[in-house]
Order: sequence, then structure tokens, then C-alpha cells
Amino acid sequence: MNPLPGIRAALTRYRFSALAFVLLVAAGVTLSVAIVSQERALRSGSARAADRFDMIVAPPGSRTDALMTGVFLRPGSGQLLSAPLTVALLNDSRAGFVSPLAFGDSHRGAPVVGVVAALVEHLSGGLAEGRLFATRHEAVVGAASALQVGDTFEPVHGVHHGGEEHGGDEHLNAHDATVTVVGRMKPTGSPWDKAVAVPVELVWSLHNLPIGHAPESTQLGVPFDAAHTPGIPAAVVHTGNVANAYKLRRAYTDKESMAFFPAEALVQLYSILGDMRQLMSLLALVTQALVLLSIIASVFILFRLLMPQFVTLRALGAPRRYVFAMAWGFTALLVGLGVVLGLAGGYALSFGISTWLAHLTGVALRPTLGGTEWLMALAILAVGLVLASLPAWHMQRVSLSAAMKEY
Repeated sequence: MNPLPGIRAALTRYRFSALAFVLLVAAGVTLSVAIVSQERALRSGSARAADRFDMIVAPPGSRTDALMTGVFLRPGSGQLLSAPLTVALLNDSRAGFVSPLAFGDSHRGAPVVGVVAALVEHLSGGLAEGRLFATRHEAVVGAASALQVGDTFEPVHGVHHGGEEHGGDEHLNAHDATVTVVGRMKPTGSPWDKAVAVPVELVWSLHNLPIGHAPESTQLGVPFDAAHTPGIPAAVVHTGNVANAYKLRRAYTDKESMAFFPAEALVQLYSILGDMRQLMSLLALVTQALVLLSIIASVFILFRLLMPQFVTLRALGAPRRYVFAMAWGFTALLVGLGVVLGLAGGYALSFGISTWLAHLTGVALRPTLGGTEWLMALAILAVGLVLASLPAWHMQRVSLSAAMKEY
């Protein structure tokens, strides 16, 4: 006999109870999957954002702060490399190029960063449109910038954290300089996608600092003049090969500066966040435990509802195997639907959180369902199927007379 018509009838009669059971399982799987998936997305997204940064040189202090400054465009403590060290670093021929990072200005919430053109070319891997800046009052914008090639703007001092969504720059002091956008970068998956890159000489001049060259010079980039170069908060160093990378790291790691590979700082940051990862994993396990307890309670509640129907089937002469298949199949179907919906819901929730965090930080996050999430879902499914068989087995074993007296 085919148990599917009986299962379909039970679903129709007890549809609200069945729906509540499915949603309960789905909610637990959703939370567990989203927690684990989001943690992985944060790690992989931050690693991709730092991938094109070979080395960072900054004043002695926290590598994490320097990483946040150089890669994630979050100005840190405000300490600067000394001017003589800055000149030596920027003009160091052992590097493929060295780009200073100069902060302090913005446009509608987006940071305006002073760099050399070589860094823009390197980060973007070739522009999406336009060209690199060639004069002091030109800019290249990130892939996600609202500015278009050909637009002009006036940088403002400081950063309006509300950006375009909350009034723009009217509360900040604009510099007396008009900058023309001449190029757009390809997506980098980092906060640089929203940034505006301008010649470092422009940022220095807007803040009444030496411009790295003679006052009347229009030169951009290296070589920088030792007599006219100010200190910088950090520099990005691109090395030609591994040997040069380690030589440069040794050369600029002393009491005046620190040089490090971003991957090293990320490892340190991940170790700091290790306790948070353990907490998230614990939350996922607690959620799973609660789901399993809920499944146990719900399975017995469902069988209490369905038992009169099953007793009637047995009284009408239905084989015990048929009754068992119907009882087990009913609950197994609900557990399976809950797990499938939970996987979809967990991915959707993680995707939503990633989208929000990407908008907030500029780091592109790509949530995926990995092996851990599938194992968690399969574990809940397996336990649910086993639990579904217990009441069905008990009902099959109890005598018909005893079942009719009880129900």
C-alpha cells in the first residue's frame, strides 16, 4: 500500500501544526548556517581586500592599526614617519614602487586619498575607463564611486560619515581646489572601491605642507625632494620579488618604523578574533541543541495529534508496516522541508548581513555554504529522522486493544 495519500491527508488536516514544526526546524538551521557562513565570509573578504598589498610601512605601533589605515582606509593614531625616512622610503630603488598614503579630505563621505599613480594602476590591474591622473588636479575614482569620468568636485576637509545619504559635505570646509575625474578603477573588493585617489602632491598642498618637490614644480611622483617632503602616516610598498620583500622589511623595521606583510597582520587580527569565532561556534552549537530538543518535543506532540488516526487505520486492518511508513514519512517530510528551508534561509540571512557589512565597510563579502554548514544541516536531518522513527516504532509495537483504550 502507498502511504503517500495518508501523509497528504494528515498534512491537510493538521497543516497549521505541520507548518509550525517546519518553521521551527527552519529557524534553527537558518541561525546555525548564517553564523558559520558569515564568519567565513568575513575572513575571506578581508583576505581578498588585502591581497594586492605586498607590504605596508608605518610608524612603530600596532600592525592592526596600520593595516586598517593602508588597506581599509581607516586613519589611525595620527603618528607620522619622519620626513628623512619618508624620502628614503619613497625613493627606494629596491622596490617596484612605493606609494605614500595621505589622508584628511573627503567627498560626500568617500575618502580622498593622496597616492602615486602606480598604486592606482596596481590595485585596479588596469582601469575600467579613462586614464590615470597626470596633473595635480585630476583624480581616479573607485569602481563604486558615484562620480563619473569628466565630473568635477571640491575636496572638503575631514569626513562627513553620513555621506550622500545624510546631507553630503555642506557642514565641512571645502578646499579652494577643483578636481576633475579622469579615470575609474576596476572593482577591488576593498574600501578603495569607494575612494577617490588623487596625487599625493595635491593633498599635501591643500594642507599647506611641502609638496615633495620644489614649490614651482608640476612634477608628480618619484623622485621626491628631501628638502620638500613631509612625513606620512603609512606607505604601500610593491616589491618585485620575495627576496627584495624581506630585504625591505628588515630595512624598515627599527625604532623609527615597522614594515610588515598584510597577511601577517591579518593572522594576528584573526587570532584576536579567535575568541569571537569560538563564541559564534558555541552559539551555533547551542542553537542546534535547542533545535533538536524542539524537534523531540514537536515529534511527540505531532504523534499525539495523529495517534487516533493511526489507531483507526490499524483497526480497519491496515498493515503495521503501512502505518509505520505513514507515521515516519509524515514527520520525516516535515524535518526534511525544515532543513531545506533552513539552508536557503541561512544563506539568505548571511547574504543580507554581508550586503549590509559591505555597504558599511566597503569590503566585498561573498557568503557561501561550506562543508560545515552542510554537515550541521545533515546532522539535524539525521537526528530528526531517527526521532521520527521512535514514536512510529512504539505505535507499531503496541497492541491494538491497548492503543484503542489509550486513544
